[in-house]
Amino acid sequence: MENRSQWGSRLGFLLAAMGSAIGLGNIWRFPAVAYENGGGAFFIPYLFALLTAGIPMLIMEFTIGHKYRSSSPRAFKRISGGMEWIGWWQVAISFVISTYYPVIVAWASMYAYFSFSQAWGSNPESFFVNEFLNGTDPGVFGSVVPSVLIPMILIWVVVFIILFRGVKKGIELANRICIPLLLVCFLLIVIRAVTLPGALSGLNAFFAPDWSSIMDGSVWVAAYSQIFFSLSIGFAIMITFSSYLPKKSDITNNAFITGFSNSSFELLAGIGVFAALGFMATQTGQEISEVVEGGIGLAFMVFPEIISQMPASALFGFLFFASLVLAGLSSMVSISETYIAGLQEKFNISRRTSVLVGVGLATICSLLYATQGGLTLLDTIDYFINNYGIALVGLIEVVGIAWYVRELDNLQAHADSVSDILLGPWWKFSLRFVTPLVLGYMMIQNLRTDMTSEYMGYPREFLFNFGWTVVIGAMVFGVLITMKKWPNEK
Repeated sequence: MENRSQWGSRLGFLLAAMGSAIGLGNIWRFPAVAYENGGGAFFIPYLFALLTAGIPMLIMEFTIGHKYRSSSPRAFKRISGGMEWIGWWQVAISFVISTYYPVIVAWASMYAYFSFSQAWGSNPESFFVNEFLNGTDPGVFGSVVPSVLIPMILIWVVVFIILFRGVKKGIELANRICIPLLLVCFLLIVIRAVTLPGALSGLNAFFAPDWSSIMDGSVWVAAYSQIFFSLSIGFAIMITFSSYLPKKSDITNNAFITGFSNSSFELLAGIGVFAALGFMATQTGQEISEVVEGGIGLAFMVFPEIISQMPASALFGFLFFASLVLAGLSSMVSISETYIAGLQEKFNISRRTSVLVGVGLATICSLLYATQGGLTLLDTIDYFINNYGIALVGLIEVVGIAWYVRELDNLQAHADSVSDILLGPWWKFSLRFVTPLVLGYMMIQNLRTDMTSEYMGYPREFLFNFGWTVVIGAMVFGVLITMKKWPNEK
């Protein structure tokens, strides 16, 4: 009988699942998405999306991992031989993401240090692009940037040590430290931010409902998109993590706790970010709409400007960027575990060998992002792997489970057998109809946009080489590695 690793406790599993779900996107994506899609009114489609797509898919992936007790590829193989490639496709996507996540964590760690001297000066945007990264044109990689490379290697060393120590002594222990620290850091940020002059105007802008937006289909798509990407669905993470659960584990309850914990942190992030943006708008005499930004721009261009104008700016800056480090580190560990588990089972090798091979290869690939052209490379790959990797594999996963092998009844029976909350008709209806329709519509809209214009105005050749090629390559990898037989398979 397989001697499979297990979590030391239910709390350890939940913290690991939360650590995966609560990532950089919670802090720098959700606040801007909510503001741009109806403010307070956005929470209605957001909650609806959580209950009809986010939690149903979490329950499905938790149940798959728990029932088949395998990495994502082998779990899909055990469901149906024709679905193994989906698991490997997910693993390949996670591998790609794991190559660029450490460079963002490295940036954040350097900015935590810069906070004490406000090294970004009076023009944080120019400092980040031209001085810190020494950026070049898209497609031109230039030379390695030492101030990025060195912290990135140190981040990889930390991740390597955590993964090398295994599930209980490594991943669980790391999340027991990172997630409470992240929560404390961000609570301190929020408390400080809401007491700043102008904070109330920022919060009013964030929560003020635009009820007319409820009738806009794009707002609903934005809500489903946010839920889908922020919960780590379709990454192979939740299947892998739940495979380490003991046989007597409350699947449904765990999914609800994970889903609502993630959403609660997003709300907390929105409060902290918009309180700070309100302060900035007040200090500069601008409207809130003029200072709102999401993603990398918010973290490394807007927030340094806010920090510079704050009392006790060094402490606030350190806490903010330390939060990014903790959120990114916990996500890095969970993403990397997917391919470590897959390689270990497929090639029948030890965990240590799998960590050496998987993390070693990811580290080598990540060196490209530590160059002068790393920012545009990261931006391009992140855009395409999210919109045409994660969204598409999620669509195929749910359609395959619900319609191809018709496994939902079996999965529901398994979840109900170990859970206090029994699944009702809403669960199967959501996975059979709501989630596929929304994901399918998202794919069509994304394709329509990218077929008529170049993303960010980048050269078409650059987008093809580092966008479409990476996305298609992940899918091809999934198909090719499926051809190799599993150990002891006839």
